[in-house]
Amino acid sequence: MKKIWLLGFLLAGCSHSPSHISPSAAASSAKLPVSEPTLQYKRYALPMGIAHTLLIPVHSRFRITPAVSPSVDTLPNFARKYGAIAVINGGFFDPENRKSTSHAIVQSQSVADPQQNDRLMQNPNLAPYLDQILNRTEFRHYTCGQATQYEITLHRAPIPAPCRLIDALGAGPQLLPTLTLEPEGFLTIVNGETRRDPLGANQPNARSAIGLTHDGSILWVMVAQTPKNAATGISLPALATWMKTLGVETAMNLDGGSSASLFYQGNTWYGKVDDTGNFIQRPVKSVLLVQAL
Repeated sequence: MKKIWLLGFLLAGCSHSPSHISPSAAASSAKLPVSEPTLQYKRYALPMGIAHTLLIPVHSRFRITPAVSPSVDTLPNFARKYGAIAVINGGFFDPENRKSTSHAIVQSQSVADPQQNDRLMQNPNLAPYLDQILNRTEFRHYTCGQATQYEITLHRAPIPAPCRLIDALGAGPQLLPTLTLEPEGFLTIVNGETRRDPLGANQPNARSAIGLTHDGSILWVMVAQTPKNAATGISLPALATWMKTLGVETAMNLDGGSSASLFYQGNTWYGKVDDTGNFIQRPVKSVLLVQAL
């Protein structure tokens, strides 16, 4: 069964006490100062790359929303425009026409639809995979009564009652609990031979991803290549395995390679290095933002 995570900030006027705490104990503990959960940035040295992670804790006063540029833009510019504390690159796009190949919904309105990208829809090489491409995994933000919830699910998955879909950003494939490369049209194997693998799934590369942990916190991950070595990074199966060790239960891949990038508190880290060993600073079409409530 899919899990839909409830982030614990409810609207003003509502309270919640854990059922295992007695009323007297709850009243007593309420008098103690409570520290506000905050963002947690960490850096990890992996065997073939450097991982940058940002944890947005459950019960914290932050929201995660998508944003889409009319053309393409840098992460620092997205941060300035939306007053964001943190930004990670988002869905896929066509660098030729700068149109999205991933769905995006902001404030219940569609702001990016792959079906409006002629280079995608009229590409004869992609015709056999279009149904899968249009139903790839997305990160969703709901309001369910007075609560905010997040979910990672397929684009055509039903919206759970009594929730209302507020924001969504597509990419894919799903990484956890199952890596869905073939069902989402990212990998085609015929008679044991790989016929299509646009992500180079089993090869090391710069990667970005988002996951939901066992307690409902949100984890952003950007794995950068080792400076001066363009043959490094992480594969998608290895990325899924590593995120699981961090307590992630559901996760999806974001656009990677030259798009992989993360902005936090004025610092921007890029994932892909060029042939000369310098990091590529590529503008992107869509992002996810962390904003303070």
